[in-house]
Amino acid sequence: MQIKLPTEIQRACIPPILAGKDVIGGAKTGSGKTAAFALPMLQKLSEDPYGVFGLVLTPTRELAFQIAEQFRVLGKNIGLKECVVVGGLDMMKQSLELARRPHIIIATPGRLRDHIRSSSGAVNLSRVKFLVMDEADRLLSPTFAPDLGHILPHLPKNRQTLLFTATMTESILALRDAEEDEKKKPFVHMCSMDVSTVSTLEQLYVFVPSQVKTVYLAHILRSPDFAEKSVIIFCGRCSTAELITVMLKELGIRCTALHSEMTQQQRLDSLGKFRAEVIKVLVSTDVGSRGLDIPSVELVLNYDIPRDPTDYIHRVGRTARAGRGGKALSIVSEKDVQLIQSIEERINKKMEEYKIEDNDIVEELNEVTAAKRSASMHLHDAHFGEKRNARKKKKMTNTESTA
Repeated sequence: MQIKLPTEIQRACIPPILAGKDVIGGAKTGSGKTAAFALPMLQKLSEDPYGVFGLVLTPTRELAFQIAEQFRVLGKNIGLKECVVVGGLDMMKQSLELARRPHIIIATPGRLRDHIRSSSGAVNLSRVKFLVMDEADRLLSPTFAPDLGHILPHLPKNRQTLLFTATMTESILALRDAEEDEKKKPFVHMCSMDVSTVSTLEQLYVFVPSQVKTVYLAHILRSPDFAEKSVIIFCGRCSTAELITVMLKELGIRCTALHSEMTQQQRLDSLGKFRAEVIKVLVSTDVGSRGLDIPSVELVLNYDIPRDPTDYIHRVGRTARAGRGGKALSIVSEKDVQLIQSIEERINKKMEEYKIEDNDIVEELNEVTAAKRSASMHLHDAHFGEKRNARKKKKMTNTESTA
């Protein structure tokens, strides 16, 4: 795997994990956190192999598959059996895999909870030696609380718990301070997080009127600076991501989407094509902003500016990884000025302006507007978003009936 020296988080956390301690590790995205918990887990598993040995919880499906891939490669020589349990895929097939007692389960909390509820013996977690929470700040948010509340009672008390995160929050630090017994206190290592974006990242902005954001976007992607570059475009909503994807295809720009309205297979296919550089442009919501390691990304383009500076840091962390260079360009409208200012304050850096000639935008205005109109009609005809609304209604009905 060409890993010759451990990173700081690996150097700090692997020995206490091997010594049997609970660990809280904080390090910037792209710093090798997965290997920091996977390697000692595999070492312990090789000494006493049985299933189910470890449970890794993660907030997104894409991250679950990526973690599974690393376990697969690192655990190849000890015959590791791993199982991915996420929503959007066949539950029966997953049940059969779980029945074979894999060594490591990598799961999103919602789907694992569904399996536990489906039948009493569906998932046997009684001998789990390790519980890992990756992107722990997200998992310990109120969103996942009901799922975790259902999963954790099924785990043994005498397990090792490993929390890893790129964003240290009050809830994680509270767990550190909750244990009064010094011997049981978790080992905590925080890599330097004061500089929240890497020095090899060039951060730019372009100031545009909100009505013509799509025209500027198309112009940037066609410009000599970024044409043929590997680009992730981040949007705030699934509908925006889908609209932009269809619009860019209308304009002859090859691209693919990644958002939660797609089936899991479509999401995996999209990521596969982008990773292999078959398609150079990925239009994504924040499901693609955390933990995904796609080394070749040369530009992160913020079409919608995130409300939380932390989300910006996670997004731009998709480029300039492992010492490489990269660019982040934010399309800023009059509504986004305050958001950009709070981001600059957080990253302790002023973004540079990326200049675009207004005449170039005027020339492309009609073509892009027509493509956007056509994309809007396509979404309307395809009844985009109706499945999600139906699911929401069903969930609300179920909640009311149980209440």
